[in-house]
Amino acid sequence: MEDGSTLIEEARGAARSIRRQRGRRIAGGAHALVAISLAGILAVMVNVLARRYYMRWDLSWRGYYRLSAKTVSLLESLDTKVTVAAFIQRSHPLREDIVNLLQEYEYAADAIPALGMTVRVVDPDRELAWTRELAVQYDVREPNVIVVECEGRRKYVEAAELMDYDYNVSLERGVEKKPKAFKAEQIFSSAIQSVTQSARPAVYFLTGHGERAVDDYGRMSGYSSLAYLIGRDNMRVETLSLPAAGRVPADCSALVIAGPDRRIARAEADLIADYLDRSGRLFLLADPALTTGLEELLERWGVALGPHVVVGQTLTGRELVVTAYGDHPITRRLKSVMTMFYMPRSILPLAPDTDAAKRSADRPHVTALAACERDRGWGEADLAQSPPRFDEGADLPGPVPVAVAVERGPGTSIDVQIKPTRMVIVGDSDFVSNGALSSAAGGNSDLFLCALNWLVEREELMAVAPKTPAVLRLDMDRDRMRDTFLLIVAVPGAVAALIGAAVWRRRRY
Repeated sequence: MEDGSTLIEEARGAARSIRRQRGRRIAGGAHALVAISLAGILAVMVNVLARRYYMRWDLSWRGYYRLSAKTVSLLESLDTKVTVAAFIQRSHPLREDIVNLLQEYEYAADAIPALGMTVRVVDPDRELAWTRELAVQYDVREPNVIVVECEGRRKYVEAAELMDYDYNVSLERGVEKKPKAFKAEQIFSSAIQSVTQSARPAVYFLTGHGERAVDDYGRMSGYSSLAYLIGRDNMRVETLSLPAAGRVPADCSALVIAGPDRRIARAEADLIADYLDRSGRLFLLADPALTTGLEELLERWGVALGPHVVVGQTLTGRELVVTAYGDHPITRRLKSVMTMFYMPRSILPLAPDTDAAKRSADRPHVTALAACERDRGWGEADLAQSPPRFDEGADLPGPVPVAVAVERGPGTSIDVQIKPTRMVIVGDSDFVSNGALSSAAGGNSDLFLCALNWLVEREELMAVAPKTPAVLRLDMDRDRMRDTFLLIVAVPGAVAALIGAAVWRRRRY
């Protein structure tokens, strides 16, 4: 009996022990569940507080993606929503930089309740559905484009514009391209400022004299592709017939006269002169061997349409290739960019007649934008000569300008209410035709749009300094490399081996 009672007591004790262990397991599970729930609640509360009380710190030593005070001030001054859609291929060398910088814009906008910024980055090669949808929505025709939109106004930025490079040519390594300046913040901030302005600059194309038409889709004669690029740059394209309108419209931000093949009447030239006297902006593209009717007007502004066809560096013998430009706001973004002109005429700056004119603050200031090279180009007087050759005394030695910019007015004067008059004259209208834009160098559209933005005073909306990519270099001789190897590899390895041997010996004995 005693043995049976003992067994019963032991069984009861074991059952109680099992119940206690089961209770402990249940309690432990409940405690773990409560702890996990509390941790989840804490994480949610932290995120809610972080969202409401936004603070971030940039601990990087370079601050490569850190937004400048000007950009932050711009974002704080906005009261509307901005959408950024970036179509960047994963293989593009600037994709990571672009994505990181756009995230900085998004984070900064999140701290401004009135603004709100949506950033979408898609890979056209992988995210096909998103790409098709957004491409239709934003009218994107090629990859590696960033679109900034606000209330239907859009600004398109090519990824290739965001970085400046230095090119080094050597026999051993060929052409080396080294990043020099990352300009993405300046360009993105300028685009945001541009699309948030409700008024779009109006660009009028003169008609009635055989000019290029913005609704002409012909490959050789049409300007429809150029009109598309101007509209994509958040400007409005209009046409103008001076006899019908009676004057240049008051909302005209720039008047474009593109390749007239008939003489402009004197009365129309007077209307254009009156427009220029009212701080107007003129973009003239004049082909060779044609009289425009504006020669007298241009001479008053210090420019002559020369009789020469400018020849020089060429690829096929039919065009002039320009890779070096004058020092001007129009050409600052054209470094290491090639522009191709097709039998351009010479555009010659005229020297002032008198010393008083030279000293006058109100005299036009003429700057050559593009010209043939001094040693490899000249102004050919005999248009029928094929192939052209330089004739001493008849031809004009290089460099001969084919594009100039003219400015007259207060400039940096105290009276900032008066805008300066500006003109750009190019001796070729073919270089931005549909065919040229589709097959020639990318510098053709860049030169035209940079000149147009300078005319409408949008060449530098945000003066944000570019970032310089940092390159870490370790220049060490053979002795320092040996010492570094010992310090980083050999010594830590030897210490780890000694510690392992000591632990093995202690366990063994």
